[in-house]
This record gives sequence, C-alpha cells and structure tokens, in this order.
Amino acid sequence: MSFKVKIKNGEEFVFHQPVYVSELSKELSKGAIAALFNDQLIDLRSKIGEDGEVEFIKIDHELAPQVYRHTLSHVMAQAVMKIYGKDNVRLGIGPTIENGFYYDFEILNGKITEEDLPRIEEEMRKIVDQDIEIERIEMNKDEAISLMKEKGQIYKIELLEDLKEDKVTLFKQGDFIDLCRGPHLPSTGIVRHFKLLSISGAYWRGDEKRSMLQRIYGTAFANRDELEKYLNFLEEAKKRDHRKLGPALGIFFIDFDVAAGMPIFMPNGATILQELMHFSRQLHREFGYEEVMTPLVMSEKLWRMSGHWDHYKENMYFTSKEDQQFAIKPMNCPGHILIYKNRTVSYKDLPLRFFEFGRVHRYERSGVLHGLFRVRSFTQDDAHIFCRTDQIEQEIAGVINFVHRIYSPFGFEYTAELSTMPENHMGDVETWQKATEALRSAMDSVGLKYVVKEGEGAFYGPKIDFHIRDSIGRTWQCATIQLDFLMPQRFELVYTDYNGGYRQPVMIHRAIYGSLERFLGILIEHYAGAFPTWLAPVQVMVIPISDRHHSYAQSVKDILVQNGIRGQVDLRRETLGYKIRDAQSMKIPYMFIVGDKEQTTNTVSVRTRRGNEFATKPIDHVVGIVLKEIRTRSLKNLMEE
Repeated sequence: MSFKVKIKNGEEFVFHQPVYVSELSKELSKGAIAALFNDQLIDLRSKIGEDGEVEFIKIDHELAPQVYRHTLSHVMAQAVMKIYGKDNVRLGIGPTIENGFYYDFEILNGKITEEDLPRIEEEMRKIVDQDIEIERIEMNKDEAISLMKEKGQIYKIELLEDLKEDKVTLFKQGDFIDLCRGPHLPSTGIVRHFKLLSISGAYWRGDEKRSMLQRIYGTAFANRDELEKYLNFLEEAKKRDHRKLGPALGIFFIDFDVAAGMPIFMPNGATILQELMHFSRQLHREFGYEEVMTPLVMSEKLWRMSGHWDHYKENMYFTSKEDQQFAIKPMNCPGHILIYKNRTVSYKDLPLRFFEFGRVHRYERSGVLHGLFRVRSFTQDDAHIFCRTDQIEQEIAGVINFVHRIYSPFGFEYTAELSTMPENHMGDVETWQKATEALRSAMDSVGLKYVVKEGEGAFYGPKIDFHIRDSIGRTWQCATIQLDFLMPQRFELVYTDYNGGYRQPVMIHRAIYGSLERFLGILIEHYAGAFPTWLAPVQVMVIPISDRHHSYAQSVKDILVQNGIRGQVDLRRETLGYKIRDAQSMKIPYMFIVGDKEQTTNTVSVRTRRGNEFATKPIDHVVGIVLKEIRTRSLKNLMEE
C-alpha cells in the first residue's frame, strides 16, 4: 500500500513502505533536529507510513527549545547517575517547561543539595563535549518493563504499566537509557548553552501520599546571548520577589506555624489593599453595580445544590455545629444567587449586577503554596451579572471596558483568550454557539485583540481570560469573564418576560483583579516595591535635620494629612543621611527635608526615592503637585517634570 508525503516548501514523495523521517530528503533535512508530521512534533529517527506533510525543525524554529531542552534533561539524568551511582538513583520524569526543563530523582543513599548543582553541571558539560549519538529504540512494553526491573527503576515500571500501547520508545546515549516519547537531538553536543537553576522537593506524580523526590530545574538556549539574557531576567525577577520585598516593606507576612497560606497584612499592606478596593468601588458604582455582602460560612445544603459538594469538596473547609454541617465558602456565586432569588425579577429589572469583595477559603496542598500567588485565604473582587440572552453582548462589552479602566492606571498591557465549548459540556450546541458569538462580537466591537482556545471553556459556558504583562515581560492571568448556564438551572432562577411567562436568565461570572492578594503580589514585583505615589502606603516622609526642627516637621506632616496625603515624620535620633537612606529603602516616593531655612520661609526641600533633589519650594506648591499625582493616579513623578 502506497502513501504520499509532502515536504513543506519542497517535493512530494510516494512510498510503498514505512520510511525514516531523516531519509525523506537529505538536502532539506540538513541541520534539522526534529520534524513536524501532520502538526505533531516527532523525532528524526521515527518512521512514518501514512499520508501527510513534513516540516523539518531546525535550531532556530520556535519549537526547537522543546527538543533540545528535553534532551538536556536526559543529559542531566545521565550526569546524576554518573555522580551518585546508577544503582543509587531512581529516575522519575524529565519534561520541558516554559523556558526550561526539570528532572525528578530519588537518591537512595544520600541527597542532592544546591551545592551539588555546579558538580552536576560540570558532568553534563563532559557529556555534551563528547557529542554522544542519541539512539531511538522501539520495543514491546513487556520487554521495557523487564529492562527497567533489571535496572531497579520502579517509577519507570509504574509508568510503563499504566501505558495502553504495546510498543514503547526509549532513548539511549552512551550507557544511559531512558523511557521517553521524544523527540531528542541527534547527539548530545548540538546545544551547549545551559544552566542548572535550583532544586526542590516534588511528590511522585504530584500525590502528597507518594514518595517525595528531588527536582532539579535547568534552562537552555540555542546561543549564549539568549542564555545570558534569560539569566539576567531571572536575576531581576529574584530582586523583585514579593516574598522578600513584602515583609521587608511592611506589607505582609505568612506565619506557617499558625496560618499556612493565609497572609497577614501589616499597616502598609492594608493601606494598599484599601486603595485598590477604593479605586474598584468607584468604578463599580460608575458601571452600575450594587455592592453586596454574603456570609463566610453557609450550610452544606447550599453547596450540594451548587455542585461544589460533589465536585470541589476536597478543596473546601468544613465545620459542624448543632448537628449541622457547614462549609467556609470557596466561592461567592451561590451567595449572589440567593440575593437574586430573594426578589421577584422582571425582564425590565435586568441586568442585575452584584459585586462584593468576598473573602474565600480554598484548601491548597502545602507543597504548592507560594507567597501571595498561591494561598488558602484570599479576597475576590467578585461580581455576577444576571441578564437576558439579548443583553449578553452589551454586558460583556461593558466588562471589557471595565477591565481596561482598572488596568490602565497600573501601566499594564494585556491580551485576551476566548475559550470555547469543551467536549464535556452541558447545554445544547446552539446555545453555546450563540453565547460564544456574543463574546466574540463584544471583543470585536471594542477592538480587543484575542486568541481562540478551542475546547478550553468551562463545562458550564465559554469564557474570556485576560493576561497582563508586567514591567519585565512576564504575563499573569488575572481578569476572567465566564458565561454560565448551569447555576441558573440548578437554582431554578427565573424572571418574568413581557408576556408574563418565566424564562431563565444568563449568569455572567466576572473578576478583574481576580484575587486581591495575588494582584498585590504582582504589583510588588511589577514596581519592585516602588509603588506609584497614589498607591504608596507612605507617600511623603518629613525629615527634620535636627531636634530643633521637630515642631516644624510635625506641622508639615499635619498639613499633608489634612490634605489627604499619607505623610509621616521621622523624629528618630539618627543622622540625616541615615534617615534619607532608610526612606529610600522603604521606597517612599517623596522626602521633605526641613531645617533652619525651610522653617523660616515656610518651605520644604524635596528629594525623591531615586535620589533626585530639588530646590526649596513653598509647602502649598509641593502639596499641590503631590495631590495632582495622587488624584490622577499618575505613573510618573510629577515633581521631576
């Protein structure tokens, strides 16, 4: 039986038996490290035996990092076995991840430490320098299990036993062989620019009841410049780490002995959160939302009705009193539904827009907790819009506008994703199509750029996710808009139409900050702790030069406070230089220095946290500039313009 293979941008061939990819075209495959066959990434040493199109992947292709990083994870595993002994190392898995790779290990007698990484890296370089040919081997699953039993690789055996395929592939480089689908580089010496980054613990298969393995992370790039650029990026990100800056700047801390995953906010952190909520509340009123408040603890009956009891129970916290079972809310939706059901709703009343800063609690395993980014207790700027189907497009357009109004003052650029109907969906296809087109039309009408994620919607409706880009280029998923047909049905929500009949409303779930805690963590890293003046916990620090200027400094601080500026005065018995450096380390936007001259002329000498100094200016003048900066939520230091 013959089949045709077309080479992208090249010839078309007819074959009568399976052929190795690398043999398709010697000329076009020069320099290739892998291939795409019918849009699937495959190894050059794979055989194909059906119609299709082949594109050869070279080192500069966007998919090339998946190949060479995966190969380097195997090089790392080979190096670890060389150092710690092949009988002493059990291999887990070694996939590629964004910008890098990792491999999981169990060391039977000993432990890998951070100090060992340079040694492992050195051994990897020896393997790379040898430019060892990498072989692709096919064998029966039973044969592979026997081989892994001989090597004592119990985790590989488990993986093999779970596979449904009868044939499996392994890759061999020198005396190292590993179970893997591939693809891999032709040899170990093709990509030489790599770096091991860190080591952490990881449960086998992510199950906290299974063995704890050691995971080594690394990265690799096709050339040295790209590697150096990425390592510099990581260094900058490390400086901005909110887990260090947050406590240092008096924003938050987490006591893992008392409340793991539940941040405790100090005065500076509470101030920032209040500013975020104040800004949001202003816009909610402008966009026609009504603020509500719902209980933190509610009966299990509600959570059974909503479906959370059956589908989300393992992530919830529970308590019992008077023979009744209660749950601490993990979401705000059911509470807002109760508010809807508490009134008779006409088609004329719609849309109804309810929002609250709802505190929720969700159980997260201790191994995944991460500062403010992954917590167990957090506050959502949660809103739910109940509307008619003919109102969906208008309401979605309004939320998109809301997103823009919220993100603009922070200097965030953002992109959007439209996620469509998954295979496991509820409701009929026609309703899904109408809802998806409504989302698409709303995005098109406001000129929002987006990509479509086919089949990635929630089971109860399509959704839009927004990704913001921070000052060093990282993206974060924050805002989300979700259409929901399930909840209104479960809770039998209705409104009376113009004929007096009953119809089911559409429910739109919507959050802009998402989690206030997570958004704050993003802001800390986005600004490296140097918040714009309107958001800074302390906006002005008044610093007297000596004790005799304390009274005047206090009066300047009083003027600031009277004008709604968050000002403090530093009356400590420290040198002027020490106080200035301390204010700068706390990232306070402005310092007003006062001495004899300022005291006699009713002025202040202004200094910014970046070290810029300005001539002595009247208090009223500088107060006016600071107020303008605050009221306009300016990202710029107006004093420097």
